[in-house]
Amino acid sequence: WQLTALKEGDVLFEEKPLVSAQFSWNELYKYLACEFCLKSLESAEEMVRRLANNPGLSLPHPECCDVDPSTFAQCSQCQVLYCSPVCRDLAAEQYHQVLCKGSSKDDPEHPLNRLVNEWRAFHYPPETTSVMLIAKMIAMVKQAKDKDLIVSQFSTFVKNAASEQEHIAHKLLGEQFQVQREVLRSLVSDALFEESVQEWFTPEGFSLLFALVGTNGQGIENLQLNEAEKKELDELIEKIYNEIDEVSGEFLDCEGSGLYQLQSA
Repeated sequence: WQLTALKEGDVLFEEKPLVSAQFSWNELYKYLACEFCLKSLESAEEMVRRLANNPGLSLPHPECCDVDPSTFAQCSQCQVLYCSPVCRDLAAEQYHQVLCKGSSKDDPEHPLNRLVNEWRAFHYPPETTSVMLIAKMIAMVKQAKDKDLIVSQFSTFVKNAASEQEHIAHKLLGEQFQVQREVLRSLVSDALFEESVQEWFTPEGFSLLFALVGTNGQGIENLQLNEAEKKELDELIEKIYNEIDEVSGEFLDCEGSGLYQLQSA
């Protein structure tokens, strides 16, 4: 029951995802985001300049943008970026030790790069999920001290996805989804096989994982165009959006998806 009156601006609900991943095409097109929490690593001004291909664009009220490069951190092995040492350390603690590509981060033959490139070949924008959600789930199990606990957190999602598996695979991969799904399953198995969840690597189990990320993943969006003092800025914002539309269309945001214990249940 609500015991106090709500007012504009009140936060009703907050939840951090169990796991999240930036969309693959979004990352390829240089939308810089924290690898762990997906917070944008571009200032609002940097973003609109890139999206509009106009290095002369300036935004008012730069103090409203909280992106601070001085807080950024990176993995010492593969140089992937994080918004803070806290996110870097959480990623390393939860999954990044398994997924770190080290000096092979740009090698197209690295197993994880092969997986992502194959995913992009099957799944074009507009994106709704990422195969790296599955990779991170497996990596979390591989790194976990209490593997049963991590598996139990994901088990509800897997059960809920069972009835949707064929429909979702078809929606994500198109007419040849069965062949494409098998290619992805083979690549995931080669890169990340984990005996404690070996059922995830069977055709049926992988199909369930696929349905899971397609049905339960919640969109995560981080658009840095500030709407403060909107009336004053309407004319400028309209001009900026017109310039962006000419260059980037509607492909504007840092985007990814994640699994949430409550929202995705």
